[in-house]
Amino acid sequence: MSSQDSPAPADLRDAAPQYVLPLVVHIEKADPPARTDALETAARAVLVMLSDARSQGDGEWAQAVRDWQDARIRKVVRRARGAEWRKASGLPGITVTGRPDAPDAAEVRVFPPVPLDGWPKELAKLQVSGTELDDPREPDAPDPSGPVLWMSPGLDMSAGKAMAQAGHGAQLAWWDLSQEDRDAWREAGFPLSVRTAPAARWPELTASGLPVVRDAGFTEIAPGSCTVVADHPALRRLARPL
Repeated sequence: MSSQDSPAPADLRDAAPQYVLPLVVHIEKADPPARTDALETAARAVLVMLSDARSQGDGEWAQAVRDWQDARIRKVVRRARGAEWRKASGLPGITVTGRPDAPDAAEVRVFPPVPLDGWPKELAKLQVSGTELDDPREPDAPDPSGPVLWMSPGLDMSAGKAMAQAGHGAQLAWWDLSQEDRDAWREAGFPLSVRTAPAARWPELTASGLPVVRDAGFTEIAPGSCTVVADHPALRRLARPL
């Protein structure tokens, strides 16, 4: 793993200038996206940003991405509709869309990292708290042969918070993958599922050796809470049998 996309040691991350990865979800009052699709789209948006040529080497976003990953990998999800969404879409970034066959598919735009106190004005005024979404129907069972981001069954998180946590899980999986496995995932379009883990299976998942997101506790939940386990097939082979 190259130095440009590897996490720095914890003490250095805390001492480094803090950056944040902004994500904006498009939510119209009359036609909101489904919660699970929003979580999956946010996770894929993070992967799309990390793998984009502009985030690599001497790309125009590469230094911001390095500075962000050298600190805590904070992500903040804000919501926008109408003119707010159109203005946000005019800023440099990437819009990722959810399931193309779903009438309630999500749209999430991810932007290059910004200093914690240096948000563009078009994004800074967007609402961040209280983003709530529902699934109009029970999500299908995840593909057991594909990547699954297992959410904690014991934590109550807003949709915005859960989207950020899913993004963390995708990023931890990305960090742990070989370049060959990263390339294969990207070429396939970053397929993944986000599902709430069965309560009885959660202790097994968190002890499996798969990447585990432990929240810093800035919002909604207690510091150190395990929020997501990133169950990627390539990492599953290296973990304890589940």
